[in-house]
Amino acid sequence: MLTGYAGYFNRRHRRHGHVFQNRFKSIICEEEPYFLKLVRYLHLNPLRAGVVKDLKGLDRYPYTGHSVLVGRIDHSWQDTEDVWSRFGGTCREAAKSYRAFVSDGVGQGRRPDLMGGGLYRSMGGWRAVADLRRGREAYRSDERVLGSSAFVEALLEEADAQLKGRYRQVELSKLKKLIAKDMGVSSHALSGGGRSGNVSCARAALCYVWTYYLGKSGRVLAKELGVSPQAVYAASSRVERDGGLDAEALERWCQ
Repeated sequence: MLTGYAGYFNRRHRRHGHVFQNRFKSIICEEEPYFLKLVRYLHLNPLRAGVVKDLKGLDRYPYTGHSVLVGRIDHSWQDTEDVWSRFGGTCREAAKSYRAFVSDGVGQGRRPDLMGGGLYRSMGGWRAVADLRRGREAYRSDERVLGSSAFVEALLEEADAQLKGRYRQVELSKLKKLIAKDMGVSSHALSGGGRSGNVSCARAALCYVWTYYLGKSGRVLAKELGVSPQAVYAASSRVERDGGLDAEALERWCQ
């Protein structure tokens, strides 16, 4: 289906090659204070590109989330709460305040400082960052991250810790026994399909450590536990959404 569409698209627009080229670049963003600035910047793209003539045209433009946030179009599947909650009041009041906020950004044009590497971009390149690093204060920067020096520092430390875990050689049987013991259940119970609270928590912790922290195969663990690989990854994802596990426990289990 995708190949057929690519051929159709190229014939229609008299072009050649892949429809989607180059790697997708995802920038990690420090939610505050960049979140609203990024929402505004991205939703103004059709106006900067000349796809719509003015803000009124953007309000009715169906191919971004802006029209939903200003209350012109209703898409039940679009999450508006994260944006509206930052403007307060009722939904109608929040939508009105949001539109005023977007209107204030129309004249700002392109914003290189919102395109990744917050410190790197805003200070004028790596030379400026190097000068900062020689000063009295320590600064950390990474062009994959949009955020403050402290945010970059914490993020890189977390990434380093996870990367170290990926290269550890840990025996599954030993890991299973350690987690079971720490969480007050028997190792046998983890493979027995028990659904009690302690057993489910211990099994989810094992799934998280094995697949997410250590980067090992979910199929191997699924066979050990007598469950499907989908169940293993689902349990791991639940732990991740809840904030992961204690760093000290991870170190103790994965020595």
